[in-house]
Amino acid sequence: MIAVDTSSLRRFLAGDRGHDVDSVADALEHRSMVLPPVVLTEILSDASALKEAADVLSGIPLLEVTDGYWVRAGLLRGRVIAAGFKSKVADALVAQSCLDHDVALVTNDRDFRHYTRFGLILV
Repeated sequence: MIAVDTSSLRRFLAGDRGHDVDSVADALEHRSMVLPPVVLTEILSDASALKEAADVLSGIPLLEVTDGYWVRAGLLRGRVIAAGFKSKVADALVAQSCLDHDVALVTNDRDFRHYTRFGLILV
């Protein structure tokens, strides 16, 4: 199982090329993709990608939000910021979802590299 971030899912839907897009295509083909809930929210918020996204999103399981998730996500974001890096709230939520479920993340967003020091695995 791998989780996919909004950046790579958007690139896949746009027909872009790259390692992350190949990973998304492979995960879709092998039914090994999961989505952090915030990724679904971000994709559905993009009206220009909605038509393409509807077909892809049907049937992709979401990672469950577990007890204490919001606290852990806030603490994780705080640790990233304290280490001197920027941390968007959505990125912290995606990273925490992956950490909670021990799944690697496919992303084209370089900001996620700051989360690897706290256990996030990037594909």
